[in-house]
Amino acid sequence: MANNWKVRPLAAGDAEEICEICSEDLGYPCTAELVRSKIERLDSGREAVFVALSDNKCIGYIHVERYDTLYFETMANILGIAVRKNCQAGGAGTALLSAAEGWAKEQGITLMRVISGATRTGAHAFYESRGYVFGKMQKNFSKRLS
Repeated sequence: MANNWKVRPLAAGDAEEICEICSEDLGYPCTAELVRSKIERLDSGREAVFVALSDNKCIGYIHVERYDTLYFETMANILGIAVRKNCQAGGAGTALLSAAEGWAKEQGITLMRVISGATRTGAHAFYESRGYVFGKMQKNFSKRLS
């Protein structure tokens, strides 16, 4: 798959393929309608999405946002990055990461952040091989508000 792909900004028509990647490769079941509605509401002043294409088919994506807290410098936070399993190790993930880092630099941001599940050891090795440093263990809490 090396050199048989390109990276470009997200297009509205990418929703179905991004949904497939999220469901099949990340394990987060979703619907194309949900992804489409999220794409329509993206805030281009605060976030960006890039996709990797091979033969005009989406093989991966990265979603990055400007992340501000009261206690730390502004960061770029990677909200999601995935490459189809059968396309990994071909450089698309690195190219997606570079696109997000380039976007962050254009925004004047000098620190990237990514949170990765404890069981995603392959992803951890990927980030570390690209200069990311493990910072801390966390627990992730959520509460459904209905």
